[in-house]
Order: sequence, then C-alpha cells, then structure tokens
Amino acid sequence: MRILGINAVFHDPAAALVIDGEIVAAAEEERFTRRKHGKRPVPFSAWELPEQAAAWCLDRGGIRPDQLDAVGYSYDPRLVDHSLDGLDRGSESTRTDYARRAPAFLATALPGLDPTIVRFVRHHLAHAASAALAAPSGDSAVMVADGRGESHSYLAGEYRDGKFVELAAQQLPHSLGLMYEDLTQHLGFARSSDEYKVMALASYGTPRFLDRFRELVYSTGAGGFRTEPVDWESFTPAVTDGAFGRDHADLAASVQRRVEDVLLELASWLHRQTGQPNLTLAGGVALNCVANTRLYAEGPYERIWVQPAAGDAGTALGAALQLAAEFGERAEPMPGADLGREWTDQELETILRTAKIRYTKSEDVAADVARALAQDQVVAWFQGRAEFGPRALGHRSLLAHPGRSANLERLNDVKGREQFRPLAPMVLADRASEIFGRGPLPSPYMLFVHDVAPAWRDRIPAVTHVDGTARIQTIDPADDPVLGRMLSEFDRLTGVPVVVNTSLNTAGRPMVDSPRDALECFGSAPIDLLAIGPFLVRRS
Repeated sequence: MRILGINAVFHDPAAALVIDGEIVAAAEEERFTRRKHGKRPVPFSAWELPEQAAAWCLDRGGIRPDQLDAVGYSYDPRLVDHSLDGLDRGSESTRTDYARRAPAFLATALPGLDPTIVRFVRHHLAHAASAALAAPSGDSAVMVADGRGESHSYLAGEYRDGKFVELAAQQLPHSLGLMYEDLTQHLGFARSSDEYKVMALASYGTPRFLDRFRELVYSTGAGGFRTEPVDWESFTPAVTDGAFGRDHADLAASVQRRVEDVLLELASWLHRQTGQPNLTLAGGVALNCVANTRLYAEGPYERIWVQPAAGDAGTALGAALQLAAEFGERAEPMPGADLGREWTDQELETILRTAKIRYTKSEDVAADVARALAQDQVVAWFQGRAEFGPRALGHRSLLAHPGRSANLERLNDVKGREQFRPLAPMVLADRASEIFGRGPLPSPYMLFVHDVAPAWRDRIPAVTHVDGTARIQTIDPADDPVLGRMLSEFDRLTGVPVVVNTSLNTAGRPMVDSPRDALECFGSAPIDLLAIGPFLVRRS
C-alpha cells in the first residue's frame, strides 16, 4: 500500500510517505517555505496544506498522486465537541469546516489525487501510531500528551500486534500542554512554539510554588488528570520586555516539576493496566526531555522510546502508519530521523559554482572539520538527508568545541538566542557512559537529559547546563560513519569525544534544509567554516 500522511490543522504542517509499511520520506513544510512552524496555529489557517512537502515525498517515492492507495489526515472533524471549553471560542467552527473540506483541498493541491481515498485519523491516535508503530521495540504502552486534539488533550493505551487498545483519555478543557502554553505566553514567549525555552528557564529556578500547583494540577487516579484555571498574575507579573526575574524562573520550575510529577503518575497507572516493559511517547509534551528522563529514571518501564518528531509534524507519519496497520501491513521501525531532502555531490558542486563561491573539495571532510573544531572554529555541517522533527541530529548542525566555556555565549550570539538557553552535545556512543549518566543510553535523538559526570563538567563547560545536565545525542559510527569519524578524530586531537551540536539556523528561522539555505545562513552569521558534502567553504 502506498499511503501519504498529512498534518495541517494546528501547526507544523508536514507530510510523510509510507510504502508497504516502510517509511520512505517525511518532511515539514517550513523547510520549504522558510516560515517557522509553517503557519500560525489559528483556526483560519487550517486550510493551509503542506503542499511542497507532500509533493516532495511523492517524488522521493517515485509515485504520482493518482497512484496513492490512501491518504491519512491527522484530524477527525467529526470528533469535535463544540460545547467544550478549551476550544477556540467563536472560530472553532472555521477550523472544523476547513478540516471537513481537506479531501477537496488535497485534490486541488495534488492534481490527480482521488479525494475519496482521504481518511480522517483521530489526532491523538496519529500521535500514538507515530511512536508505537515506528519504535524498534514492537508492542508497547503508549502515552500522548499535547495541547489538544479534536476534543481531548491526552490519550493512553497499548499497541499489540499493530492494533491499538485505548485505556484512558482526558477531555478538554483539562490539558497539560495548554497550561504549559499559557505559562509560555505569560513569560513573554510565543505559545505553541517556545515551550522549550520555559523548560530551559526552569533550570535557573526553584519550585517554591509547587504546593500551590499541586492543588491546581493533579491526576485523578483513574488514568486522567485535572488542570484548574491558573491566575498567573498572582504568582508573578507577565514578562513584556524580556526581563526575567527570580520569580519567573521559580514559576517555570514549579510548573515544570508539577508536569513531571503528573506524567509519572499517569505512566505508573498505565503500567499497572498493561504490564508492558516498553513505553512509547508522542505529542508536544513528549519533547520535554527533562520529564522524559524522570519517566525513565523513576518510572516502572524498562525501555522508553520517544518519537523524534513528537510534535504535530509527527502526526503526518502517524496517520500513514495507522492506516497501514489498519490495512493489515506491518510497519517497519523508523530507520532514523534523516527522512528529508538530500543532494548529490555533483548537485552541491553545481550550486557552489553557480553562486560563485570559493570552495575546496576535501579528501577527508571528517578530519578537516575535526581540526577546525580543535582550533575553536564554528562549523556549519550539512551532510546527507535533512532531519524530520525539531532536533538537529548531525545532518544540519552547527558544531563547536565543548571545552571552551565562552562558546555557549558565542553560539547563542551567532544564532541570536537568549543567553539562558543551553547547548547540546553529541558524543561517541561507546564513550557516553563514562561522561553522562542517569538517562538512557544510547540516546540518538536528543530527547532525554543526562547528568554530566563531575569529572567532566569542567572539561565540557559549553554543553553542561546550569543544573549539571546535558541533552545528549549518541553517535554510532556504524550508523553514521562520517560523523563518527569526525568525533573520533576530534577525540584524538583534544582528548574529548564530545562536540557541541545545535541546529543550523538563526533565531526565528527554520532549520537549514537546502544548500541555498546553508549558504544564506553561512553568509549572514559569523560561522568560520561550512562543510557541505565533501566541500569546504571558509570565511575569508
């Protein structure tokens, strides 16, 4: 079966293609349009489709729209209960109406597509499928938590032999994700976008408001939870000028801790129902790597796997996988997050020549980059297929020396980011356990935080957060020989098998996807070296 998955309703529009149970391609529309998150998460944008991402996925799979067997759309407008609080009052009907018309919109966007093959897939079921059916572990318990779907904010259940059994769901207005979005907005950040900044800010505070939040946010003991209305101003005034005080950090720390506690209670309840040793996670809340680590370290599960594209973009993949399962196909595990576009060496060289850029062809790009990093240069790394999801995982990355404490401020300046935000390390998988503890290993997708061993904190200060943790990515040279060789050579030169890895972009821009994007980023930011395929472009 040839199945296209589409996410379009809220934010992060994306497309994915699954053929005979194998994930062939997945991409987010923002990587094509260069508009962060693809669009704003408002009802009147629900008609906007990931047209370019969908067309590219089909092209990657070598099929035409009229050759598709099914299209999964990760939202079912028939499930919206317009009487509930938690919806967009006065305009929710607009979103619902646009979603109902999605088959016709898709047929227009993809000429030749038969609109009758478009099937609505419940939003949280698409999230669940993106985790459980893509995970390497087979059968698993699954938890989905985000802002909202059609009428719910949470889903828990179990996948056995590709079939989902629902065990709990939380109806709106109660929502861990929406509460976290409210806090994000109160702290002066963009909701449905900057929640990860709140998680970073929380590390600078103490949860001194935790007792009050225990009364406002709590599990029911039956697989659900309650989030009571929060008077945020009663804790601290809203941030309007980017000036954070101690109270703001303490508020972030309090909410962060309470969300973690409730997730632990929900996960424990689910384990009692299923007895599963494996837990899979998706939904925007699953991008909270601090919470994920507590689930791993303190929860009852032996293994936890988080969908790398856990936000709404991942529901495009989940919708396709869910339909494949319903058609009786067995899904192949996700081969990695590098599911996006790539360019051949010949295509890259043609682009460099057309741009009249001075470049050299490296005999060993891994060794050349390792030497540049050892000399404390900032390197833009553009290799292979682009990542699907919000994390840079060694395909579209900015790299730097982790042993220079000044590189934290330096890279935040390069990217135009807030200075309280941490940088992440990539590390050779076979060396990770001597440097990083507490979280699961291997950890290839940057979805958990790990304690940095005390002996290493002064050796890698640029990637050690204020609380002594780091959000790591482990690299297995067998999976990525070039990246593994670069890390090994950097280790030989410096004695450190770790490199700073952050996304190749600047503030407010999507991650670099194409060679043109890479050249624009290199030209506009103080980056010393661009390694694009086997070619090196140096700052003059």
